[in-house]
Amino acid sequence: MIAVHTEGLVIDWTQMPTYNTIMSVMAGAGLLTLVWFGRDLHRGAIEKFEPWALAFAVPGVVLTATGLHMTLTWPFAKYFPFDNIIFGETSLAFGVLLLAGAFYLWKRGRMISAEPDAADALAATARPLAFTVGGLGLCLIAITFAGITFQLFAAPPEEPISGAFSAYPWVEAIFMSGLFGLVGIGAVLFPFSLAGFSVRAKAPSILQRIVGIVWGLAGIAFLLFGALNFFTHIGLIIHTMG
Repeated sequence: MIAVHTEGLVIDWTQMPTYNTIMSVMAGAGLLTLVWFGRDLHRGAIEKFEPWALAFAVPGVVLTATGLHMTLTWPFAKYFPFDNIIFGETSLAFGVLLLAGAFYLWKRGRMISAEPDAADALAATARPLAFTVGGLGLCLIAITFAGITFQLFAAPPEEPISGAFSAYPWVEAIFMSGLFGLVGIGAVLFPFSLAGFSVRAKAPSILQRIVGIVWGLAGIAFLLFGALNFFTHIGLIIHTMG
């Protein structure tokens, strides 16, 4: 249970398994890998696609496993049920997409390498995912508005570093909501950015640059914030064990 006594907040952690730390790191790594892959693909700098399959598979497995568990079991149901939707369902969807990409690159890597324009070929392969990726982008934008409207994501004062802003819940609400919003904007624009994605193109289009920038910025932030949470969340557990 969660209770506030004179000595501070007390949480029964056996009732609330928490693993959005590794989720954040893997989500950031997945986004950064996508941006890196897209850049090298556009430049025609990829000779073998199997290593990229591994790069997508690792975060894909972690996000699918943790996202599926959180989505189906709702470990935060008793205290923060909205977190099961925000972190669980989004991680599950992103993880499955990464695994699908990893499987395709692993199985078809040599065939893709033989294509005269691998970027154009992969863009054509990804185009049918337009509704899936675009729809998930809209979901992420909805989470952005929910986070700001209801001032979600605020850390308790017992949490090191992040808890320093507990009296100003809008700070972390804007920060975290903004990250979801950046990824959402990139996802909504992604289907449109596939047009003209080719090695033959002299430079990335404006939409392609926007997707790369927003996903890159969000990826860095998610990765670093998730790594930081390995300290802050451990500190929160120690301070609230009772």
